[in-house]
Amino acid sequence: MSKTEAHKVTIKLLDKEYMIACPEGAEAELLTSADYLDQKMRDIRGNGKTVGLERVAVMAALNIAHELLRSHADNQQHIENQVRHLGSKIDQSLGRSKLENREADD
Repeated sequence: MSKTEAHKVTIKLLDKEYMIACPEGAEAELLTSADYLDQKMRDIRGNGKTVGLERVAVMAALNIAHELLRSHADNQQHIENQVRHLGSKIDQSLGRSKLENREADD
């Protein structure tokens, strides 16, 4: 098997097994992702409002996509806040430096 070839890993979603191609070394991430998806699907099925494996899977996918997009937006906002804070610190430092230079010239 070459480095680019994947091997098969068995995952379980709602008690149904699936064979998934997985790159060498990524098995733990795949299994963790499958466990997360399985839990989301169980939560949706447990609410009793969604029937059918396909609909449960679609709802879980939509919920996970929403979580991902919200996380990206939150991270973007955090980065923007940090950049503004650093910009403010730089402005303050430059202001102090200019003031000190003027005082030294006087």
